[in-house]
Amino acid sequence: MTDVFEQVEEEIRSERLKRLARNWLPIVGGILLVALIGALAWWGWQSFQTSRAHAGSVAYQRGVEALQAGDSAGAETAFVEAGEKGNGAYKAMALQQRAGIAVAANRVPDAINLFDEAAKASGDPILHDTAVYKSALLMLDSGATLEAIEAKLEPLTEEGRPMLPFAREALGMARLQFNKPAEAREAFVLLTLGQDVPDSVRQRAQAAVSMIDAGIAPGLSAIVAAQSVNPPAAPPAPSPEQLALAQAAQAQAAQQ
Repeated sequence: MTDVFEQVEEEIRSERLKRLARNWLPIVGGILLVALIGALAWWGWQSFQTSRAHAGSVAYQRGVEALQAGDSAGAETAFVEAGEKGNGAYKAMALQQRAGIAVAANRVPDAINLFDEAAKASGDPILHDTAVYKSALLMLDSGATLEAIEAKLEPLTEEGRPMLPFAREALGMARLQFNKPAEAREAFVLLTLGQDVPDSVRQRAQAAVSMIDAGIAPGLSAIVAAQSVNPPAAPPAPSPEQLALAQAAQAQAAQQ
């Protein structure tokens, strides 16, 4: 009799397992299929991005070599190709290079537009903020309003932004150019007190504060002009002329 009971229980367990399999196997299979499709899609996307990065790299390097050879037209063509074939990073860098070519050809409005396009091309904070910064510098000498310039620079002065000290310096220069020395002084004072401010920027900020306090802020127009022409591809190091002007300003302020 015990054997009969065990046989019945075994049959019942077997039937339950079959029923569970019928109910759950399609669901489990569907989940596995979705996971497989997702993995294949991710692999395909990664491969596509790698391919675009390679194509952009080749075209971008060709543009750099053309620039070094003095072939602006060839460089422009190569950078256009890099922007079309490359990923977001290479598109942003290629647009900035094209903007530099436009500046060299005295096509400042075109350069501003290209820098603005570059800022939108990549989600990388450094590429984005650098492009916006360069665009704002060019606007300083292009007839733009102070409000338009501030709208570009002020977001770059938030904590943690990669171009914070340079954007704050440009903001101070813009306010000086529009005859707002008090507002400009505030920006420069923040630079003199900042923790992660490059020495060159801190020196220029100290010179600017000294000149504003001495009432000779209009003399800073030379710095504004120097910064607004052909903005650098990376956070700018001070030129000898800028350092000389800063040192002269400090000396003059100390004598008064």
